[in-house]
Amino acid sequence: MKLSGSYQINLEKQKVWEALNDADILRKSIPGCENFIKNSDTEFTATATNKIGPFNASFTGDIKLKEINAPISYIIEGSGNSLVGFASGEAKVNLEDIEGGTKLSYEVDANVGGKIAQVGSRLIDMTAKKMADIFFRNFSELITSKNALSENEKNIEQSKTKNKNKIKNKLLFYTSILILLAIAGYYLI
Repeated sequence: MKLSGSYQINLEKQKVWEALNDADILRKSIPGCENFIKNSDTEFTATATNKIGPFNASFTGDIKLKEINAPISYIIEGSGNSLVGFASGEAKVNLEDIEGGTKLSYEVDANVGGKIAQVGSRLIDMTAKKMADIFFRNFSELITSKNALSENEKNIEQSKTKNKNKIKNKLLFYTSILILLAIAGYYLI
């Protein structure tokens, strides 16, 4: 089975690359992901459960990143097993700077076998495309909202600093006036 697609993400390429290598973001992005463990910088173990045709398949598998060309591209190689079959394959992921963000494109070449292969390639292809769309929608929403939160936190911190400075300036102003009034009062008496 071959599958390809591309998505525009409204963030700079470096931030998208970092998110593609963040185990927590990946766990939250993968449809039905129950477990995502980072074993090393290039190896992960994952468990995900999804409905594929009449089967509710829970796959546990290993994922390996190879041919890493940070922050431009890499290949994700993976294989997993389930009671209803197996899946293996690789995905070439490429990031490209575009106006307003980053274009993420991918090409997947995957194989499935066992009972799950009996549902037919058309249903498997449709399910795979749907899962890819869900993954990239989740991924894009997570990283853009995470970036927005980080910007909001920075703005809040800057606002607090400005408020503190205003309070200090007002305090200094009022203290100066009090001192001047005290001096004037001393001379008037």
